[in-house]
Amino acid sequence: MDVSETEPTEQSLSSSPASPPPPPRGKLTLDKAVDMGEYDPEYLSQFPDWHELTRHMQFELIKKALANRRKQLLFQWMEITRANDYRLKPHLAEAASSIDRQLEKLTRDKEHLYAKYTLESE
Repeated sequence: MDVSETEPTEQSLSSSPASPPPPPRGKLTLDKAVDMGEYDPEYLSQFPDWHELTRHMQFELIKKALANRRKQLLFQWMEITRANDYRLKPHLAEAASSIDRQLEKLTRDKEHLYAKYTLESE
C-alpha cells in the first residue's frame, strides 16, 4: 500500500474545511480518574464535568473512586505479601507497611467524606 494514499498531505489538511482538532490521545477524563481511584473532591473539581453534576452524583463518584482505590491497594498488598520470607526481601516488608498506612488513610478519608457529603446534603 502506498503511504501517500493513507496519510493526508499538508496541502490536503490546509484545504479541508475547518473542523475542530481531535481530542488529544491519553487525555484524562473525570471517569478515568475515578476508575483509577482518584477520590479527592478538590482534584476531581478540576474536570469541567464535575461542576455539571449534582451533589448526590458527585458523592456517588467519590464512593466509586474510594472503592476502586481500596481494591487497588488490596491487590498490591496481596501481591507483596505472597513473598514467603521477608528476611530475604526487606523492601517488600516496607512496601506492605506503606500500603497498610495508605489503607488507614483511605479509611479516614472515606469517613471524612461520608460525613461531609451526608451532613451538607441535608
